[in-house]
Amino acid sequence: MDEERVACRTPTQGREGHVNIPTWKYKSVRRAILNTLDESETGRVRFKDLTESVRGYLSTNELAKLGSVGWHVTTVKLNMEVEGELERVASLRPQTLQKCD
Repeated sequence: MDEERVACRTPTQGREGHVNIPTWKYKSVRRAILNTLDESETGRVRFKDLTESVRGYLSTNELAKLGSVGWHVTTVKLNMEVEGELERVASLRPQTLQKCD
């Protein structure tokens, strides 16, 4: 039986297409990203800190089955930007993310 998948896109101009990842992986990582932002005092998180933060919201079982956490965090984060759930804070470097209003 084929596993249900989410087509993840990127907001980068000139990059067409998408990457399909299993729905359970997408939902787990998305939930962990949102939890990270909700728990942040500022409501923001630096991209370079995101993967480590996400690890804390994933179960041992999810971590074991996920594969590369960093790759999945980046893929889901990019799709969340396309979907209008996350945005980069333009005035801050290094790359910093927050929920869209």
